[in-house]
Amino acid sequence: MPPVDQLIVIVAQYAIYAVAVGAVIAWLLVSRPEKYTLAAQAIVTVILVAILVKVAGVVHTDPRPFVQDPSLKPLFPHPADNGFPSDHTALTFGIATIVFVYRKAIGVVLMVISLGIGAARVAANVHHVQDIVAAVVIGVVAALLSLLLTRPLIHASWWPRS
Repeated sequence: MPPVDQLIVIVAQYAIYAVAVGAVIAWLLVSRPEKYTLAAQAIVTVILVAILVKVAGVVHTDPRPFVQDPSLKPLFPHPADNGFPSDHTALTFGIATIVFVYRKAIGVVLMVISLGIGAARVAANVHHVQDIVAAVVIGVVAALLSLLLTRPLIHASWWPRS
């Protein structure tokens, strides 16, 4: 496999861990009360991403590039299921958006990595561009909904303040 293809595979399959590490670093850098809030919002975001990805996949079907065009070969083994939307991109962009609320610079870096994951998955022939665009929207929507849904929790009298 050419080095460029190896890089595409590494980013497409493993950069998700870089986003997780970045989120942990952001979590370590926030104040103690923000740690609880960031963790709660990240968990809610992950749950919402999972729900929204499933709903989007039911609403719209987009065969993966290698299914649509058998002359295209994926750079790594992948099931020939619905490619819409990219769950890797939705998850990482959702987490990046939540991190952005607390640590702008880290959030931007994680967003760039998330877009790199999406681009690598397109280059690896496992997603179309529309799968990635939808995933970014889903990630942002999930993060924003998380911020709204956790607001009552965060303002509850029992929530840690210091």
